[in-house]
Amino acid sequence: MKKNISDYEKVLKARDLNRPHIDEFINNIFDEFIELKGDRLQADDESILGGVALLDGIPVTVIGQKKGREANENIRCNFGMTSPEGYRKSIRLMRQAEKFNRPVVTFIDTPGAYPGKEAEMHGQSLAIAECMSVMSDLKVPIISIITGEGNSGGALALMVSDKIWMLENAVFAILSPEGFASILWKDATRADEASELMNVTADKLLQFNFIDKVINEDKLLYKNIAANLKNEIRRLLKVSPEVLISERYDKFRNIDRCGRAVR
Repeated sequence: MKKNISDYEKVLKARDLNRPHIDEFINNIFDEFIELKGDRLQADDESILGGVALLDGIPVTVIGQKKGREANENIRCNFGMTSPEGYRKSIRLMRQAEKFNRPVVTFIDTPGAYPGKEAEMHGQSLAIAECMSVMSDLKVPIISIITGEGNSGGALALMVSDKIWMLENAVFAILSPEGFASILWKDATRADEASELMNVTADKLLQFNFIDKVINEDKLLYKNIAANLKNEIRRLLKVSPEVLISERYDKFRNIDRCGRAVR
């Protein structure tokens, strides 16, 4: 039997440096992968890894947030905190996917969008809003998988999807438990209490219908994700673009009902 752990312990598990990163998911789930770089406007943000892959012969576009493993890579990837250039790169890849009728798979793992002055000067809030807007109207299937941390608009920017799945020890919230505790109680050390109030874990978010599936973190992790992706993508490819967009709209319009249930 699995040991029951607290919500905050799951938050710490989601932040563990040894959790699978986007590179491992790509290498173990997809048959081939060609990386595409740059936003064709200013720069390439290494916190976003994206490109074209094959999933059992099905061409797909893969976009994932990358934190890095060691110090130099962490710095290059800005610890997974995406800048406007990263969101614009994601938009470019999604528009390309739509043009060639490729489903989109996004992998979410971020402590939040990069909050620095430079990001704000380069249009951070607009880039996030545009990313969400593009995803809401995209005419191809979109599946998002939260693999670690999914915090704030930095995560939601890549989650306007037909299906949202979470690894069992992943978390999603509008801000970190430490930030929540600092605002509510002026005491970040009460993050464990905040985690319980915020309902950040996969099992609770499934209960409130915010996500569609919880994926067990066991030795069959990659095989299970691949099998689920193949089945769901094949099903969604049979759905007309008009129905996809309409159902995606309805899905996110109903999120407020989940919020009322949580409160």
